Amino acid sequence: MNALRIAVAGAGGRMGRMLIEATLNDGHATLAAALDQPGAAALGKDAGEMVGTPCGVLVSSDTEAGIAQATCLIDFTRPEGTLQHLEICRRHGTAMVIGTTGFDAHGKEAIAAAARDIPIVFAPNMSVGVNVVFKLLDLASRIMDQGYDIEIVEAHHRHKIDAPSGTALRMGEVVAQALGRDLQECAIYGRQGVTGERQQSTIGFATIRGGDIVGDHNVMFCGLGERLEIGHRASSRMPYALGSLRAAHFLASKPCGLFDMQDVLGLR
Repeated sequence: MNALRIAVAGAGGRMGRMLIEATLNDGHATLAAALDQPGAAALGKDAGEMVGTPCGVLVSSDTEAGIAQATCLIDFTRPEGTLQHLEICRRHGTAMVIGTTGFDAHGKEAIAAAARDIPIVFAPNMSVGVNVVFKLLDLASRIMDQGYDIEIVEAHHRHKIDAPSGTALRMGEVVAQALGRDLQECAIYGRQGVTGERQQSTIGFATIRGGDIVGDHNVMFCGLGERLEIGHRASSRMPYALGSLRAAHFLASKPCGLFDMQDVLGLR
């Protein structure tokens, strides 16, 4: 089996370094390029040295050249950067794993359009555990469809720029779809003052930001006399990196198409 040639966007960031480490430890993948934006502190450094394993690949801002050398780009940057990378991948026929969150409708449409030409895994969370949670939420929602109030609580580090998290929103979408509801119509994203009694048809979200919390998600089904909680806690970013590499391997046999981690894990 030929080794996948992986390019990592945002190489100098927290998630970028984790992706580099995971790639260097993957026996069936090689690091083809480590990319960062112009002016980034990591530029010119050996990407492997940042994670304790020198590899000879220097961090570069030449996105075009880096993507051209790769089988797959893994991108956990920001929507505006990811969309620029998307067009370059499309030109070069490079597969893409997108873990970036916070896209608007236009951005999601652009990703879907590009997937007609290249294979893409686009998911709000690449963790295997979180994607098992999505499956459990679908099952629980179908069984507990009457008499239960549903609340979603998520917590992340102080640097996260979007809220609720993409994972929390996906959890809400899974629950709403299982219940035959439209999340845009039933979601409650904040409560303050005299709100009146809770409407059972709503799905509530609460957001916590602080410190270095990697990612906590908890969904509560609150009934009379009992409460079911389905949750996931990440103690490092490595589960997201390992899931991303799994997604990259999945794409190796795909000519084009838009997939998510449920497809990668065979949970569809």
